Amino acid sequence: MASPLRSLSAPTLLSLAIAIGLGGCAGLPDQRLANEALKRGDTALAEQNYRQLADLGYSDAQVGLADIQVGTRDPELIKQAEATYRAAAATSPRAQSRLGKLLAVKPNSTEAEQREAEGLLKKAFANGEAGTLIPLAMLYLQYPHTFPNVNAQQKINEWRATGYPEAGLAQVLLYRTQGTYDQHLAEVESICKQALRTTDVCYTELATVYQKRGEADKQAALIEQMQSGYAMGSVPAMRVDSVARVLADSTLGKPDEKTAQSLLEKVAPGYPASWVSLAQLLYDFPELGDVNKMMEYLDNGRAADQPRAELLLGKLYYEGKLVLPDAKKAEEHLTKAAATQISAHYYLGQLYRRGYLGHPDPQKAVEQLLTSARGGQNSADFALAQLFSQGKGIKPDPINAWVFGQLALAQGTPQATDLAQQLNEQLPPEKRAQAQSLLQREQQVRGTTAQNALALQTLQEEKDGGDAPL
Repeated sequence: MASPLRSLSAPTLLSLAIAIGLGGCAGLPDQRLANEALKRGDTALAEQNYRQLADLGYSDAQVGLADIQVGTRDPELIKQAEATYRAAAATSPRAQSRLGKLLAVKPNSTEAEQREAEGLLKKAFANGEAGTLIPLAMLYLQYPHTFPNVNAQQKINEWRATGYPEAGLAQVLLYRTQGTYDQHLAEVESICKQALRTTDVCYTELATVYQKRGEADKQAALIEQMQSGYAMGSVPAMRVDSVARVLADSTLGKPDEKTAQSLLEKVAPGYPASWVSLAQLLYDFPELGDVNKMMEYLDNGRAADQPRAELLLGKLYYEGKLVLPDAKKAEEHLTKAAATQISAHYYLGQLYRRGYLGHPDPQKAVEQLLTSARGGQNSADFALAQLFSQGKGIKPDPINAWVFGQLALAQGTPQATDLAQQLNEQLPPEKRAQAQSLLQREQQVRGTTAQNALALQTLQEEKDGGDAPL
C-alpha cells in the first residue's frame, strides 16, 4: 500500500516545516542583509552576501550559504552543503545541527550516517539549538530498523510531558505520516493555538484545520491576527503565502479564493514566490483575472528565478488551454523547473510518451515518469501503466504494466480500476510471482523516497528563515 505521505499537496507539505529561524549575526550588516533577503525570497542577493562573508571565514555565513544550497534540491549542491556544514561544524553548534538534519534526510543513507545524525541532533538539542526535535522524530520514523529500541510516539510523549513546545509539532508530523491527521484535528488545533506565539507555522496548520471543518468565523479571526502580525513584522510573507494557498486548496474544503487573492497581492511585491501563487490562483479560478494578468504574474516570478513559475508556464504550453500549445516551449520551461519541481517530470514524461515533440521517446518518458512517480505524483503511475501496456515505440511489458497499474490503483487514481483489471487479466500466471516481487520492491523504494521528500521539504523552510526560534 502506498505511503500516505505521497498524497500530500505542496501547501500541506509546507505546513510541516520546522519552526526555526536562521538567526542573525550582530555587528555584521551584510549578514543581516542576507538574512532579510532570504526571508523575502531573494536568494540571489542572500547568496551574494553570504558568499562574501563565507570567503572571509564566518561560520554563520557558511551555514547560510549551505542552507541555500539545500533549498535548491540539486543533489550536487546538497553534497557541497554537507561538506560546508562539516567544515563549519568544528566551531559552530549551528552547523552541527544543520549537518544532523541533513544526514537525517539523506537518500540512501547508511546506518552509520543515521546514527551520526542522531548524535548530532541530540548534541544540538543539549546545546540549546532550536528545531532539533522534529528532525530527530523524523529520523526515528524513517529508520525504525536502525533504532529498534526507540518508539517515536513514546519519545514524543516524553518530550511533550517535559514541556518542550516543539514536541507538539512533532506530534502533528506523526499524525501526518500515519495518515491520521483528520482524526486528530481537535488536538492539532490545541497544539497550534498554544504554539502560535512562538512558531508562525501554526498559522498554516490552524488554517488547514478550520478549512477542513468549514469554520469560517475562526478562519477569519486567524487571518486577521496573522495580518496584524505581518504588519508588525512578526509574521513573514512566506507564512501569509502558505495560508493563502490553504484557503485556495479545494481538497481541504470550500475554497475562499478571494481572500487568498487579497492576501497574496499584499505580500507579492516583497515576496516573489507569491507572484507564482497568484498565477496559480488565476489558473485554478479563472474568474479572478484574465490570462494576460496571469502571464504578468509569471513574468514577475520568473524574473525572481522562481522554479514554480517555470513549471506553471510549461504546463500552460503543454495543455494549450489558455495559450496556444507549444511543445518546445513547454519542454524548455519544464526542464528549467525539473530540478526542484516533481510535477515537471510528469509533464515532460507525457510530452515524450505522447510524441508531442514529433515522435514518441519511450526511454525518456519512462525516466521522467518514474522520477515523478517516486516523488509523489500519483498520476505518473497510471501513465507508466499505459505506456508499458500500449507499447507506443516500446515493446509491451505486461509485468511492468501490472506493477504500475497496481500502484495507480492503490492511490485511487481515476480510471485506474478498469486499467488494473485489464492488466491483471493480461498478466500470464507464470509471471505473477515476478510481478509481485517487483511491486514490493517498488513500494519499499516509494516509502523511503516519500519520507525523504517530506523531510527535505522540512529543511527547505529553514533556508527561507520564516519562523522564529522555539
